[in-house]
Amino acid sequence: MRRVVVTGVGVISALGTGVEKNWNALMAGESGIDRITRFDASSLPSQIAGEVKDFDGEQFMDKKDLRKNDLFIQYAVAATDMALKDSGFVIDEGNAERVGVLVGAGLGGLPTIERSYQACLDGGYRKISPFFIPMLIINLAPGQISMRYGAKGPNLSVCSACATGTHSIGDAYRIIQRGDADAMIAGGTESTVTILGIGGFCVMKALSTRNDDPKGASRPFEKNRDGFILAEGAGIVILEEYEAARRRGAKIYGEICGYGLTGDAYHLTHPSPNGEGAARCIRMALNSAGVDPREVSYINAHGTSTPLNDLYETMAIKTVFGEHAPRLMVSSTKGNTGHALGAAGAIEAVYTLLAMDRGVVPPTINYQEPDPECQLDYVPNEPRQAEVRIAMSNSFGFGGTNAALVFRKV
Repeated sequence: MRRVVVTGVGVISALGTGVEKNWNALMAGESGIDRITRFDASSLPSQIAGEVKDFDGEQFMDKKDLRKNDLFIQYAVAATDMALKDSGFVIDEGNAERVGVLVGAGLGGLPTIERSYQACLDGGYRKISPFFIPMLIINLAPGQISMRYGAKGPNLSVCSACATGTHSIGDAYRIIQRGDADAMIAGGTESTVTILGIGGFCVMKALSTRNDDPKGASRPFEKNRDGFILAEGAGIVILEEYEAARRRGAKIYGEICGYGLTGDAYHLTHPSPNGEGAARCIRMALNSAGVDPREVSYINAHGTSTPLNDLYETMAIKTVFGEHAPRLMVSSTKGNTGHALGAAGAIEAVYTLLAMDRGVVPPTINYQEPDPECQLDYVPNEPRQAEVRIAMSNSFGFGGTNAALVFRKV
């Protein structure tokens, strides 16, 4: 099997647009969560979200194209632009057919659906934009990327709820590994901070209602956590076959050496008891990497700040890692960013790679009172200097879908 490495990263989150803005905010323990500004949320139980506030689409697309693309597509294109520039990878006539794009989303163009439905109600079907369908369907994120940069290889999307970004990177890794492409643009994107997006999760009672303390509302693994915070953004990585990347002298953030994916077959929204499905997923990723659990030093956890997810992910980690579990550094960056659904796993994969590259583990912020049922080293509140040679990134989603990636420092 061919080896696959990451040579470029791009990220947009509630912490800002670009790698350095994100990293600096993580290291400072900042939160990007605030009161919702996109619409009037005053009647909702949860009135806070992780909005991207500094994004300037005109830096990446002209005004005409911006009007034709939902925000989740704009984020995907922008993060790809950053990642390609970071990697120095050039797509040309000589390699275009061997370069693919695999970028997914959890919900797709929800803002476009809301606006178009209202326009139709107000003025009839002729008020619907001819770009309505291409603006909302998820596979137009990789479609727009491929057209913009000329990538003619595999082109597709994954849609697996909150595990989308991780599945996208893992599936792209497999495509290169088996020889169907030599390079892949991979990741996840999302922009669903809308009345339907927030309202839908509110009626499920999934969101935090700590409206008086937006910055402290997302508190993964902490005793007083009361739900997740809906967020948006995109994470993109450039994957290349190792020998090709080495020959061109590319900077290598890390090697993807393991990938796990399982299903709970249990419940619509709740994880399976004791994290059984997540444990199988983590174990599969380690086995596929040929890595002894004792070699792993850091896990970027799914850590949503919901009571059951954080408890069962902790239990899954203890099940798989046994006596090594207390020695693991486990942090959730959703305290900083909120939960970006289909983009979350890709954003967190970028953070994991940066932790390996820079030798610093990001903290779990807002960790004030330990939960006696969640007892691991969650790297509370302060970043930690540490050499990370092997790390994992976990993502779990509604429908019982689970994904995990293992990264190795090259």
